[in-house]
Amino acid sequence: MSAGKTDARRHHDPSVRGFASDNYAGTHPEILEALALANGGHQIAYGGDEYTENLQRVIRSHFGQTAEAFPVFNGTGANVVALQAVTDRWGAVICAESAHINVDECGAPERVGGLKLLTVPTPDGKLTPELIDREAYGWDDEHRAMPQAVSITQNTELGTVYTPEEIRAICEHAHERGMVVHLDGSRIANASASLDVPMRAFTNAVGVDILSLGGTKNGAIFGEAVVVINPDAVRAMKHLRKLSMQLASKMRFVSVQLEALLAKDLWLRNARHANTMAQRLAAGVRAVEGVEILYPVQANAVFARLPHDVSERLMKRYRFYFWDEAAGDVRWMCSFDTTVEDVDGFVAALREEMGRP
Repeated sequence: MSAGKTDARRHHDPSVRGFASDNYAGTHPEILEALALANGGHQIAYGGDEYTENLQRVIRSHFGQTAEAFPVFNGTGANVVALQAVTDRWGAVICAESAHINVDECGAPERVGGLKLLTVPTPDGKLTPELIDREAYGWDDEHRAMPQAVSITQNTELGTVYTPEEIRAICEHAHERGMVVHLDGSRIANASASLDVPMRAFTNAVGVDILSLGGTKNGAIFGEAVVVINPDAVRAMKHLRKLSMQLASKMRFVSVQLEALLAKDLWLRNARHANTMAQRLAAGVRAVEGVEILYPVQANAVFARLPHDVSERLMKRYRFYFWDEAAGDVRWMCSFDTTVEDVDGFVAALREEMGRP
């Protein structure tokens, strides 16, 4: 092999498309360009670099002058670090039963974070003050984990979106009871695009104390951040991040991706496109007899119910997952790189499979 050459080979077919997850998508070209710009010379490790410093300015432009970002590797790490920062060892977090922290994080908030999750069934993935009160009690009962935080997801795991007024009501209700509010924002950009309001309108402006800021699902390679909005509500963030194995040594390569997304409008362009493709997908699916859409399509997810055998055949043509296999429920996700041709091809394939005897 000649000097300066690598032996890298493509091991996948880039023409293969699917609707399984926005995590399946690649990286936006503008983020790759930003990584290349950051890749030169030496920079201070563990967050002392120029890119992490500049990220703070960008974060404050979105979430207010008290906001501080702590970049981490992934969404589970962001949630675990954030929730540890607002709870004691005897503390509990109230969340929706369908919440990612409860269903999809392998018990990490409880096993790694050392906290108790108090889950509440919700019809649409959204908590309300009334639903929170099902678990918001017993602060002086030493036999019960103490409710210290409420965690909501924006947008939710069912693809629904909280309005700013709904989040304000939750924050006021939680704060009146001495609890803080965490927002899991792995798809926060999609929610902002759906509501057509800036992210601050449903975070710092309405009382959210701390949030997990997503990047990977919106075009980054890897990297999220814990954003502390209310510094009085948290403690020991730097130590908790390290303790939880979420401190990147070459942090500039996480920070520059978030900077590339947030400094201008890439985060919003990507999210708007994914949401638009989901609306196109939903419109196409509604026209197919025998397919039921389960929840309002408010972001980049479409949940549907169709015959099990149709889903199994369709999965051989396009990747996606069952949401509730016993009920025949499936989830289809759109990404920043989903195309009109992807959507129309999928709807045509669905119609063909539904029409088979």
